[in-house]
Amino acid sequence: MFSLRQLALVTVLLAAAASLSAARKSAPHKPAAPTGAAYLGAIVTDAETGHVLFEDNADVVSPPASMTKLMTFAVLHDQLASGALKLDTPVTVTAADSKIGGTQVWLKEKEVFPVEELLYAMMIQSANDAAYALARTAAGSAEAFVELMNAKARALGLAHTEFRTPHGLPPANRHRADGDLTTPRDFAVLCRYLLRETDVTKYTSIRTRPFGAGVRAAPVEMRNHNHLLGKVAGLDGLKTGFTNGAGFCLAATVERHGRRLIVVTMGSAASKTRDFKVAELIERGFAALPAMPTITTAGPGVAPASVQNAARRALAPVAPDLIPTVKTDKSAAAPAAADPASTAKEPVVTFRVILPEKKS
Repeated sequence: MFSLRQLALVTVLLAAAASLSAARKSAPHKPAAPTGAAYLGAIVTDAETGHVLFEDNADVVSPPASMTKLMTFAVLHDQLASGALKLDTPVTVTAADSKIGGTQVWLKEKEVFPVEELLYAMMIQSANDAAYALARTAAGSAEAFVELMNAKARALGLAHTEFRTPHGLPPANRHRADGDLTTPRDFAVLCRYLLRETDVTKYTSIRTRPFGAGVRAAPVEMRNHNHLLGKVAGLDGLKTGFTNGAGFCLAATVERHGRRLIVVTMGSAASKTRDFKVAELIERGFAALPAMPTITTAGPGVAPASVQNAARRALAPVAPDLIPTVKTDKSAAAPAAADPASTAKEPVVTFRVILPEKKS
């Protein structure tokens, strides 16, 4: 038989164990990048053909954070193309729009902005309030807009993608399974669609821009979260993302000498780790691109450019599986948690930045 003291001690221990279990369930999900790796998953593709040039755990399912806004942009583009929305359609800010947290342009109830101004805010500043206001305006409610996002995902064949928000913020309960989820491979497909069918780089290539000029007395100076803009030759998009559960994510695209790459990495433990790795993968991707055959572009009987491009795609061999090795510091391992203040040693990456040729 237990004494009263022993029973009391057992009761306290059981209560403590229950409390610890509940705390673990409610704690934000932290990405666990493999030892020595700089991401959970990554992929590099040729934007013209869709051929995979490099992949590493490209089918890992993880939150995309603010990269979600790329699908929001895709659905909004459909609305603009159909005439349901126009770039100058006025959007009146509601109380719900103004209360979306995270990164924002601090929309205030009853302010009015055109759709295009909010598109710039969503893609440059990664403004969650702008994304929510646009989604509500386009579909009547954020929930109805998310249904359009998932329908678009299915139409594009994104088999491992499920959206639950137009902005990428985590669910209130912080349960990973209840938030937006995708894979690097699925997002590379989405990026290719955007590059081929929309004007997305009109927005994603801009480094700084004021928001609210002519509406606010003091416009917000927006700064693009993609810090590789202006640092990596030819890079003009697409979108960054970060939450504790997602880690640091980036869908990037680069065009050089008529060739374009798409690079998607998810789950990096630090922004610098992510940026160095993406810059490295860009160089590796261009090195892996097959040489394009030379086709005469002048003289009688020359085929139209569209036919020539089709011929190039048909003749282009499948990219090799072996990718040139890039020198890294083997002693540098990625931190285990997504902590923007992490002081862990970053990988040392050697890569070349090729400046665009000067036009005479």
